[in-house]
Amino acid sequence: MLGYLKKPVVVTVEINMNLVALTVMGLISRLWGLSYPRAVVFDEVYYGQFVSLYMKRIFFVDDSGPPFGHMLLALGGYLGGFDGNFLWNRIGAEYSMNVPVWSLRLLPALAGAFCVPLAYQILVELQLSHCAALGAALLILLENSLITQSRFMLLESILIFFILLAVLSYLKFYNLQRHSSFSGSWWFWLLLTGVACSCAVGVKYMGLFTYMLLLTIAGLHFWHMIGDQNLSNVSLLCHFLARGLALVIIPVVMYLSFFYVHLTLLYRSGPHDQIMTSAFQASLEGGLARITQGQPLEVAYGSQITLRNVLGKPMQCWLHSHTNTYPIRYENGRGSSHQQQVTCYPFKDVNNWWIVKDPGMQQLVVSNPPRPVRHGHIVQLVHGITTRYLNTHDVAAPLSPHSQEVSCYIDYNISMPAQNLWRVEIVNRESDTDIWKTILSEVRFVHVNTSAVLKASGFLGASLPEWGYRQLEVVGEKLSKGYHQSMVWNVEEHRYGKSQEQKEREVELHSPTQMDISKNLSFMAKFTELQWKILTLKNEDTEHKYSSSALDWITMDTNIAYWLHPTSGAQIHLLGNIVTWASANIAALAYTCLSLWYLIRRRRKIYDIPEDAWQLWVSAGGICIGGWAVNYLPFFLMEKTLFLYHYLPALTFQILLIPIVLQHLGNHLCRSLLHKSMFSALVIAWFSSVYLVYCTFSPVTYGEPSLSATELKDLRWKDSWNILIRKH
Repeated sequence: MLGYLKKPVVVTVEINMNLVALTVMGLISRLWGLSYPRAVVFDEVYYGQFVSLYMKRIFFVDDSGPPFGHMLLALGGYLGGFDGNFLWNRIGAEYSMNVPVWSLRLLPALAGAFCVPLAYQILVELQLSHCAALGAALLILLENSLITQSRFMLLESILIFFILLAVLSYLKFYNLQRHSSFSGSWWFWLLLTGVACSCAVGVKYMGLFTYMLLLTIAGLHFWHMIGDQNLSNVSLLCHFLARGLALVIIPVVMYLSFFYVHLTLLYRSGPHDQIMTSAFQASLEGGLARITQGQPLEVAYGSQITLRNVLGKPMQCWLHSHTNTYPIRYENGRGSSHQQQVTCYPFKDVNNWWIVKDPGMQQLVVSNPPRPVRHGHIVQLVHGITTRYLNTHDVAAPLSPHSQEVSCYIDYNISMPAQNLWRVEIVNRESDTDIWKTILSEVRFVHVNTSAVLKASGFLGASLPEWGYRQLEVVGEKLSKGYHQSMVWNVEEHRYGKSQEQKEREVELHSPTQMDISKNLSFMAKFTELQWKILTLKNEDTEHKYSSSALDWITMDTNIAYWLHPTSGAQIHLLGNIVTWASANIAALAYTCLSLWYLIRRRRKIYDIPEDAWQLWVSAGGICIGGWAVNYLPFFLMEKTLFLYHYLPALTFQILLIPIVLQHLGNHLCRSLLHKSMFSALVIAWFSSVYLVYCTFSPVTYGEPSLSATELKDLRWKDSWNILIRKH
């Protein structure tokens, strides 16, 4: 052992200077002047609101996607000491001194910068030359649209970073597969593939497209492994389980962890939690939790309750009544029962209170001990203020003539007896003897006489006329197959009634019985509800000045004005390098045509290129064309407002295809030395034009220097581009 000490310890390090140089250039291009402009830029007005809510720990729901990307932006604010106090209400608003602009924009900028070396490494792993890999990285470096999108508090650069990281990790894993399966580096890159995929999906659901592409490629590779007779059944099983763990189980667990952290951080009630169920709202600090704390858990005969409709769309509302009656005749000439109106009211109100009454007894108070109401029990619902009974009968509802009118019964001494018995059906029961519980139980009320189900029909978009105070209609739905949420209600506020006297009953306080709802709502229950809201909650998509169609993106017939200086001509636009975009389209077309030509020729047993070159052409181009297709074509099926930045992930894959096609043309179609020299000269001239266009549009990429009106007009290379020219 002492012999080893006689020799010096030598550490040999290999440094790829191409990679180092590209990383440095990427950082400079994305981080230079990052705090400029010190004003809200385009969608920063949108994402900034969520960052402020994270800083204040206030719950929110964003229907655009999962929370991981928002948390990364909030991390930048946290590291910069942001307190969340800024009003994100206007694009162009100057940031106050408490807003750490550089820190908030740092993570997107770093992600955009690291996309440059990632592009280089991806082409190296695809077995292309270092020259081609360097060209791909430089094209990403000089792409104006990617620079613009990565320099602000936006998510696209983070999404593209994780997408490229997932592709690179899988390629490294696949290349190690041939000679070092199950080694430490093999496991590292396989696991990193799953982690990067889950992060991409966690930033935006667009990441799901690349995740599905990699799963498909992994499936094809494993299918080829099955045919390898050198692999035993045990070995194949181990490979399958390893891929299942890394590419399915770990991404799912990580995706759940994003929501766990999100829900842990956002524990305070806010304006967004009103669309959630009562149980979810009660699990948040403040808001409904302050009202429901101390409520009895079990609904009993004599309980005083408010009933909230579970659907909660387009707004939350509670079962409500007031002294006004339905008009004797409606505007269309149909008659009504002229009974007391019952509606669904979107605000908390004293007229939302109802008393659960035992039909066999007259008392409206809770007995001692309380007699709980169970699934299947028959009850009467007495309106707390007017003391009239919830009723329905064979009279057409005012807005839904095929459904029954719901009212509070008034005895007019005519041949219309009261029909006020309702059967309680607990939809989410575990057994047929379940007790009706505050907040937790979702119930239907089935009319005993007619089998109609109490339903809030106003969620179809119609509200009652002026005589109904524009409140939402409540009906008895006769044909009630299934459990549509508009037919389901839950008790939100609850107290045990103690007095038979009406005046005293109106002022009764909550029972002191303690019940902590948050302990009854598990993380999986909260996750399931929040995930469903994200997927189903749809904001009204309105036409935006800078919205565009997917067809406009390929030829870059559109742009987005991100920021305009209030006094000078300085401005920032999302505009791509038009030479790069055109070249990417030509490369995609050339790859498709050449591939079809090769396939037809190979079918005729004519092999124009060596087999290894063909395999490289198929695998490298397939990933790039596949990445472009899965990140672009789905937008033709989406019914949402689209913007040019949605195309950037697809564009990134298309840019990677350019050097693949150029290398293939240089190696296999340029036969003579003269042709190769001419081709190299053309490539250099083409790349010079890419750099020239980058420099030309840099003032509207970085926002400085300020340009004159004439210079701005000169940048309008297409009539469809909206370059802002200030009129003095």
